[in-house]
Amino acid sequence: MAKAARKKTSRSSKSNAARFSLRATILRLRRWVLRTLLGGIVFLLLLIALFSVVNPPVTHTIWTEYRRLGSVERSWVPIEEIAPVLARSVVAAEDARFCEHWGFDVDAIRSALEAGANRGASTITQQVVKNVFLWQGRSWLRKALETFITPVVEATWSKRRIVEVYLNVAEMGEGIFGANAAADHYFGKTPDALTAQQAALIAALLPNPKKRSAAQPGDFMRKRARQIADGAATIERDGRAACFQH
Repeated sequence: MAKAARKKTSRSSKSNAARFSLRATILRLRRWVLRTLLGGIVFLLLLIALFSVVNPPVTHTIWTEYRRLGSVERSWVPIEEIAPVLARSVVAAEDARFCEHWGFDVDAIRSALEAGANRGASTITQQVVKNVFLWQGRSWLRKALETFITPVVEATWSKRRIVEVYLNVAEMGEGIFGANAAADHYFGKTPDALTAQQAALIAALLPNPKKRSAAQPGDFMRKRARQIADGAATIERDGRAACFQH
C-alpha cells in the first residue's frame, strides 16, 4: 500500500511539474512576444521621428523595382528646388483637402464607400506611409499598420515635409521615382524649371504611372492635366495650399 501511494505521489508530482513547466514556457513566450512588439513599436516611432529630418535612403517599392528592372531613375531634391506649381498640382490631383485633414479624408472615404470602393480614398500622407514604411499590395495587416502610422506621421512631420517626401518617393513612370527623375526623363529639365502644364502632366501620371506618359500624352492625359492645372490654381487661390507653401 505504501509503495502504491509513493508511486501515485510520484506521478502526481511529475504531472504538476509538467503543468508548471508548460505554464512557465507560455509566460516566457508571452513576455517575449510583448517585448518584441514593444521593441518594434519603439523602433518604428524612432524611424518616423528620424525621417522627419533625414531623407529616407530607399523604399520597399524602389528596391523591388530596382531588382526587377536592374536600375531605377531617382535622386533626392529638397522641396525648395521643386517648382511650387508641381507640389500644388500633385496635391490637387491626389488630395485636394490635404491641408484640412489629419491624415484621413473622412469625406473621401465616405464617397468611396458609397461608390462601392471603386475609387481610391488614400490621402498623400497615407501614400507616404505606404511608400516609406510599408509595402505595396492589399492586405489587412498593411492597412492596419497604415492606419496606426498615418496619424503619428501627421503629428510628427510638417505638412510641407510630407509633400517633400512624397515628391521624392512617388513612382512617376516605370523605374522613375520622384520629381527630379520625372522632370529630367519627360522634359529634360530640373524640377524647379517645370511649367504649369508640365507639372500637371506629371501629376496626371500618379494613379497609373507605368501605363501613362507625360512626354507623349493621349487625349485622356491632356484632359486630366487641364483639370489638374485648374485645381492647382484653385487651391492656391482659396488657401488650400498654404500648409505646404511658404
